[in-house]
Amino acid sequence: MNSIITKEWGMNNNRLSRTVQEIVACLVKGDYDYLERQTDSTRLTKEEMQTAVNEYPGTLVLPPERSFENIDVIEIEGTAPTEWSGRFDLWTAEDGRSDLTLELNLIENNKELYDVRIDNIHVL
Repeated sequence: MNSIITKEWGMNNNRLSRTVQEIVACLVKGDYDYLERQTDSTRLTKEEMQTAVNEYPGTLVLPPERSFENIDVIEIEGTAPTEWSGRFDLWTAEDGRSDLTLELNLIENNKELYDVRIDNIHVL
């Protein structure tokens, strides 16, 4: 596997940043119905996402925009369409950057944002 970090992709990969920003914004707003529809509940249901966020001892907030420049992603070899596995630290009002992590897959398509599958929301 080739490790690809957004900095290596260059600042031109706004599509990756916008996709993750949308997912994080929905988690912050608690819009689990939307997330479930967007991800087809392939991996996590809305109830599982909500439980993961609600059980964490902090209030999710939108991170600073610059944090979306540091999304850790790795290309998954042999996928068609091309797919990446990514990890992003979530932020809380109490602590800023937290140890609660969003793990997701981003799938190539012909749309403005990547297709997304949320793999996990957990403490790392």
